[in-house]
Amino acid sequence: MIWRNHRYLRVLYWAGLLLMLAIPVGGQCAARSDAILIGTTPVFLDDQTAFLNDWKRYLEHRLQRPVAFVQRATYREIAELLLNGKLDFAWVCGYPYVRYQANLRLVAVPVFHGKPLYQSYVIVPAGDTQTKRLQDLRGKVYAFSDPLSNSGWLVPQAELRREGLEPSTFFRKTFYTWAHRKVVEAMAVGLAQGGSVDGYVWETLNLLHPELTAKTRIVEKSAEYGFPPIVARRTIPPADFEAMQTLLLAMNRDAIGQDLLRRLNLDGFEAGSKQLFEGIERNMRIVERR
Repeated sequence: MIWRNHRYLRVLYWAGLLLMLAIPVGGQCAARSDAILIGTTPVFLDDQTAFLNDWKRYLEHRLQRPVAFVQRATYREIAELLLNGKLDFAWVCGYPYVRYQANLRLVAVPVFHGKPLYQSYVIVPAGDTQTKRLQDLRGKVYAFSDPLSNSGWLVPQAELRREGLEPSTFFRKTFYTWAHRKVVEAMAVGLAQGGSVDGYVWETLNLLHPELTAKTRIVEKSAEYGFPPIVARRTIPPADFEAMQTLLLAMNRDAIGQDLLRRLNLDGFEAGSKQLFEGIERNMRIVERR
């Protein structure tokens, strides 16, 4: 009788495990073959999960399709998934978009402060009152966000090379934080003596957490570059591309869409063009010596 009970419990265990595996984790719809898969990397929001869940419901309601956000830590991971056809859309930096644009389609570009543009900021700890520009940080510890980030890596690399300086030996030490917010945090706690950060992220954090940005100081702002776009894999079905683009371009015309944009500190989206990213392409050629 005892053996039979153990056997019965084992059957229940495996049946329960199989049932759990059949249920999508975290409310995502990735298990459904018709789901739209959207890639993202870490953003500055305090409650990213809550925001993505709200955005997911908004997209699903208007697309009449299940939507799943696929989150990864780096731009490289998202780019690889997109290029391998394992994502339909992704919000990426302009640098990977330019690098892989032959295999991607530009869907929409966010509008920030009235323009589809943003800047790279060089920041230092607030207590540093001597540094005036990037070149003053020779021999210092410097923080980058991601090796495929335009504002958090490519821009300062290109600036140093334009002045005949070698970035790999210019700083005493460099490291990646893997998120723009973490560049700001690294500066705030003294882990680095300088860093490059997305100006949009710094400005938004300045609204949400001025106590954090107050511990940093902006010493240099770059030229303007095309804002990190939403892109699609080249093989996306035309109907899916058009539906997503139409939805994004209209987000600022309804109350829920406006609230989501407000939480992102964005005005809306526009279709954009490849010309917006020509500055990034020039920097890429300088740094990658193409």
